[in-house]
Parts: sequence; structure tokens; C-alpha cells
Amino acid sequence: MRKTYILDTNVLLHDPESLFSFEDNAIVLPLSVIEELDRIKRRGDEVGRNARDASRKLDDLRLIGRLSEGVALPNGGSVKIELNGAKTYDLLEGVDLNSVDNRILALAYHLTNNEADPVVLVTKDLNLRIKADVLGIATEDFYSDKVDYAQLYNGVRELYLSEKDIDRFYQEGFVDFSQNNLYPHQFCILKVHENPSVSALARYYGNRLNKLFYDGKTVYGIKSLNKEQKFALDLLLDDNIKIVTLVGKAGTGKTILALAAGLEKIFEEDGRYNRMLITRPIVPLGNDLGYLPGDKEDKMRPWMQPIYDNLEFLCNEHVRPNGCSDYLLNNGKIELEALTYIRGRSIPRQFIICDESQNLSPHVIKTILTRVGKGSKIVFTGDPEQIDHPYLDASSNGLSYLVERIKDKGISGHITLIKGERSDVAELGAKLL
Repeated sequence: MRKTYILDTNVLLHDPESLFSFEDNAIVLPLSVIEELDRIKRRGDEVGRNARDASRKLDDLRLIGRLSEGVALPNGGSVKIELNGAKTYDLLEGVDLNSVDNRILALAYHLTNNEADPVVLVTKDLNLRIKADVLGIATEDFYSDKVDYAQLYNGVRELYLSEKDIDRFYQEGFVDFSQNNLYPHQFCILKVHENPSVSALARYYGNRLNKLFYDGKTVYGIKSLNKEQKFALDLLLDDNIKIVTLVGKAGTGKTILALAAGLEKIFEEDGRYNRMLITRPIVPLGNDLGYLPGDKEDKMRPWMQPIYDNLEFLCNEHVRPNGCSDYLLNNGKIELEALTYIRGRSIPRQFIICDESQNLSPHVIKTILTRVGKGSKIVFTGDPEQIDHPYLDASSNGLSYLVERIKDKGISGHITLIKGERSDVAELGAKLL
């Protein structure tokens, strides 16, 4: 059945392409939404860019026909801008109609009681959905880029083989296996029903269960401490895998494993990558401190401090005790960059690490991926349960979205790290708090 969807401003700010995500249904935009886009478009961040993008898309549609009467979309639907007239406001006595949200509610209430088709208000604002429910208005979140976080692909699976097959696996380094329910580069824990003491670790690709590429050696001063870390290093050190996603709670080793693998490739295997590029989103935890003094490097230092901490640790472990991370930074092989300046770049032959990527939207993840040039490898790390971005959650952030969208691609690999290895205190905090 054809439906009428009323879009809140935050849906367009989250994804300007949402205008084309409702198939053959009718989209109604309250005039208040256009006013909000006009107010927000001057911002210099991602939200401002999305506001300008949404406005451009609406302007392109305006050239096709009158938006006040409805313009047909390529997918069979239509988009219309509705005036929030006085007849709509009169329906809600005692409601403060100086609020944009309440004006959107008033229009939704009017259409719900006057349209023949079902009317649904689409908003990412939880409180607006609650108010709409009080008025009997059907509401939904914007779902097109959401994934089921509870069922997020973890990159690992248990398989039961015969003891004979596992013996052959150890002898030859692989065993043929052509089941269709395994993803490329999915890790498998091989077991035997009759003999639980017999097991093996494998990675699936080329219709085979293959021995791990990583053989347990030290990588720039560190070794894997559990099987998930071993799986992660297997992906990070394999140059045939161009996109790696590492998900895990605090202290599981996501960032330090990625940095160690990058440093190993840059300094120990000269020629494969020219340098390592490290970036992370500028999203504060709690209240922002405001503007920071100094040049770009000085301003970035507080945001990049976790990277400096890990580099210092790796320098101590691999280079010399009490070594300084400046040793690694001053030779031009490592570049720290804010995501703000990555648009428009082309990044060839570099080992790229995007840390804390759970704070990125799917749109920004796409922007970063399209910056990757020939010969480069990119690693995304993050914990979808620790999101500081006000408009994202565990199901709608770019990292979760990326994991689900590329899990069946042959140039990508994913692993979810489980066990915390930072310290007993960090592990206790992650588990109990």
C-alpha cells in the first residue's frame, strides 16, 4: 500500500540521499524543515555539508516541477513541500507552535486525519517520536542504513571436521572446503566431535580452509595474546586484503595491533607502503574544551593523544626502552591527519588507519573509502558500544554498516575482538560497567 512519509530535518542531515530511499511512496517535507536546512547550512562540519547537499537535491527537483504540488522521483515516488498553514496549527490547542518540532507534529496530525493513505512521521528524534505517539501519529526511525547490531558479523565460525581432515590440514597447510555459507576470509575454529583435544585455526578463501598467514611471530615488539588477536594480525599483515575492520570493546587491542602491523610494514618491509596515515574523528567525550591554541599539529595533539600513547608503547617495546615516539614521527613515515581535511585527497601506497570509526556516519565512511588510492590498505577500528556522536548508535554508525556491507567481498576481512588485554582494571570496567 502506498504511504505518505513526513521527513524530519534530522533524517536529511543524517543522509541527504534519504529523499530517494522510500521506493514508490510519497514524501512530504514541512516548510519548517527547509527553514532548518537554511539555518544549518552555514556550519562547517558534516551536518552543514549534509544540509547543503539536501538543499541542492531539492533545488534540482524544483527544476522538474513545483515542489508545492509534488515532483515525481525516479523510483516512482514523489516529494512535496507542504506549508504549515494556520488550519493545521488550530488542531493542536495549547501546544507551543514556535517550536519547529511542534509545527512538524501539527502537519503530521493534520495529514493523518485527512489523507486516505497511511501517514508515517520519520524522525531520528526519540522525543519527537514519543510526542507523536501521544497524538496517535505513526512514527518510524530511518532504517535504510541500519544493521542489527546484536547479529553483527563477527568474522569467526566453528566447524567440525573429521580427524583425518584436520591431520591433512596440518600436513598440507589447507583442506578443500566448498560450502557456500562461509564468507571470504572468515576465520574457522576446526574441531573434531569424537576428540575435543584436536583442533586447528584456519582462514577460508579460494574454496579452501587455509593455515593462518600470521605464524605467531613478534610484530614490531608485540605478539598476539589470544586467538582473536591472532586472527586480526592475520588480516593486517596480508597485503592482499585491502580493507580490514576491527571491532571490540575497550582494551581488546584494536588500535595497537593496527599500529604495530602498520609500523612493521613501513619500517621492516620497505617498499610496500610509502608511509602510514593515521586519522580519527574529532568528536569530544562530554563537554568540549573549545578552541585550542597553536598550529594544526598543536590543535590535533589532544585528539591524537591515544595514538601517541600507543606509539610510545611500541617504541619502548621494539626500538629502545624509554624511547620517544618522536623517533617514529620525525622521519616522515607517519602522518597524523584530521578527517576534516581528507575530502578531495587521493592516498596511494599508504597504510591507512581510521581509529574510533564508530563515531562516523555511513556517508563519511564512504567518503574515506573513496580516498584510498592504488596500493593502499585501510584499517577501520572502533567499538560500536562507545559512541560519542549525538546522532549515531550501535546500529546506525558507519563502522557497523561497513562490516555488514563488505563481509562478502574478497578484498576485505573482519574480526571482532573479545578479550580485553589492556589490564585487569580495564577488563573489569568493560565487563561490569
